[in-house]
Amino acid sequence: QGQLVESGGGLVQAGGSLRLSCAASGRTFSRVAMGWFRQAPGKEREFVAAISASGAYASYVDSVKGRFTISRDTNTVYLQMNTLKPEDTAVYYCAARRVGVVDTTGYDYWGQGTQVTVSS
Repeated sequence: QGQLVESGGGLVQAGGSLRLSCAASGRTFSRVAMGWFRQAPGKEREFVAAISASGAYASYVDSVKGRFTISRDTNTVYLQMNTLKPEDTAVYYCAARRVGVVDTTGYDYWGQGTQVTVSS
């Protein structure tokens, strides 16, 4: 069984930055696509960004394009979040697929989440 552990969340003012990390262990995640999702209070969980197994391809939801950047190394996936807005406030989850290609669905492994709060 694999394990994903997120870190880096916190409270930041609008316009600020945070870098989320997702440490993978227990199995080989280096050959699968990884993604970040978020869930705000009272809303459904939504796709934020994903990166292919090779790291060569990334996909983003329109609302974060130009502000967020997903990246990865062997055992960790990162989400650099710049120019944060109050509407980015949510619990952010790291997830992994079983294949190497990016998609907005089909994630089988999930972390516990890390809270990001952006004050206005």
